[in-house]
Amino acid sequence: MGKPEDINSYVETCREVFWQNIFQFETRDLISRLKDCRDVLSVGCGPAIIEGRLSAHGFNVTGLDVSAEALKCAPDSVRTFAGRAEDMPFAESSFDAVIYVASLQFIEDYRKALQQTTLVLRPDGRIIVMLLNPASNFFKDRILEPDSYVNLIRHMDLNIIESSMKEFYAIQTEYILGVKGESIFKSKKPSEAALYVIAGRKIQT
Repeated sequence: MGKPEDINSYVETCREVFWQNIFQFETRDLISRLKDCRDVLSVGCGPAIIEGRLSAHGFNVTGLDVSAEALKCAPDSVRTFAGRAEDMPFAESSFDAVIYVASLQFIEDYRKALQQTTLVLRPDGRIIVMLLNPASNFFKDRILEPDSYVNLIRHMDLNIIESSMKEFYAIQTEYILGVKGESIFKSKKPSEAALYVIAGRKIQT
């Protein structure tokens, strides 16, 4: 999603009611998990739609994305940096929390990104990773669409990602965000839940 026309098309799609409802659900979930956090880094934020909503709720949000073009669409309330997740341009212990909203699976070396995350997190810092669930009907339907963003996914095995995270974080997992047609609802069923959330705290060494 580096070309201006692709980004503009994505932003237009995000204005649709269905996606606005998705973003609202994700924002509420993140807020509930970010209690007592102030400085939040979002990795792979794109045009920072959800990040802008978090900022409106009082969080000091920084967005990191490889696409400088996408970041041009970010709201002014979000501080943005163009760069790779594998080489984060931040000082150690800069953030209370780091979030990946359906972005980690698209990062080439996600394990290195997780290592970088431990460095920029403060002691006892939190990580929240929202992963697309390949077992969901939502994912199975989208991957059949040639132009769907899910076809760019690099990592589909949630168990491997979860195992990698356990090396750096004490984690808890949960299926969320049921999707059926245009309807959005709470669900913990793997076949219904579009997202698998891995949330944890940095392990002190």
